[in-house]
Amino acid sequence: MIAIIKYNGGNVNSVENALDRLGVESIITDDFGLIRNADKVIFPGVGEASSTMKILKEKGLNQLIPTLKQPVLGICLGMQLMCKNNEEGNTVGMGIFDIKVKKFPARDIVPHMGWNMISNFKSNLFSGIEKNRDVYFVHSFYCELSANTTSTCDYILPFSASLQKDNFYAMQFHPEKSGKIGSLLLENFLKL
Repeated sequence: MIAIIKYNGGNVNSVENALDRLGVESIITDDFGLIRNADKVIFPGVGEASSTMKILKEKGLNQLIPTLKQPVLGICLGMQLMCKNNEEGNTVGMGIFDIKVKKFPARDIVPHMGWNMISNFKSNLFSGIEKNRDVYFVHSFYCELSANTTSTCDYILPFSASLQKDNFYAMQFHPEKSGKIGSLLLENFLKL
C-alpha cells in the first residue's frame, strides 16, 4: 500500500489520481500506523511553507516523517519542508536534507511555472529516462545545489530539481503533472 500524507497541502488528489492511472492502490491519510506500515510514502504539497509546517506540527507529522524507514517521496512543497530551513515565512523544516530553501531573485518572472528541462541525473529514479527532459514546475522558492542533488534545473540560476538521502527522495517538479516522464518517475519510485 502507498500512503499519501494528508495535511493542508494541495495536490494530494492529483497524486492519488496519478497512482490510479498506474493501477496502484493508495490511501490519503494522517494516521501514524498506516503511514509507518505503508510500503512507500508520498509527501506532496502545494502551498505556503510556514502555515503548512504549523499544520504538520499540530498533527505530529513533522516528527514522524524523518523517522520513516521505507522509501519516502517529497514533491514540491513536500521537498522544501524536508530541508533544513525555508526563507518563505522564515520556516524551520524537518532537516532531512541539510539544505536551505531560498526565494528566487525577483529579476525575472516568479514563480517558475511551466515546463523546464532537468539534467545531470544521479539517481535510479531516472532509470529509462533520456537526458535533458522537460517536467512541470510551479514554485517561487528553490533548493540550493548540494551533495544530495540528483538532478538540476536552471531558472534564473541552477537549483536542485531533485534530491536523495538514504530512503528519502524528493522532486521540486510535479511528476503527477509531467506526462509520460512523470509517470515513469513514479513507477521507478514504486519499484524501489
